[in-house]
Amino acid sequence: QVQLVESGGGLVQAGGSLRLSCAASGSIFSINAMGWYRQAPGKQRELVATISSGGDTNYSDSVKGRFTISRDNAKNTVYLQMNSLKPEDTAVYYCNALLWYGSGGGYRYLDVWGQGTLLTVSS
Repeated sequence: QVQLVESGGGLVQAGGSLRLSCAASGSIFSINAMGWYRQAPGKQRELVATISSGGDTNYSDSVKGRFTISRDNAKNTVYLQMNSLKPEDTAVYYCNALLWYGSGGGYRYLDVWGQGTLLTVSS
């Protein structure tokens, strides 16, 4: 089995900063892209940022210049540093990974999601 476990959400005032972490565990052979998505109340889930295995990053326009995604391949962990937070950033943040799972007996390509962590930004 493969799991993504997020941490770091919470309550923060507008203008503040917070860092989310997401660690992947299990019989992981390799991880391709990792990313963060969010879903605000009453809205669809949307892309926040992604990062490839080589470190190429992509951001939504709404967070560009304020959020930074990074990853530690040795730890199978992805981070999201969030600065200059706004009330509209309030959402459940989900980690995602595209990875190869398995061992010498066979491999599967999986699209895995974490359980989500809530960020609330107060005005």
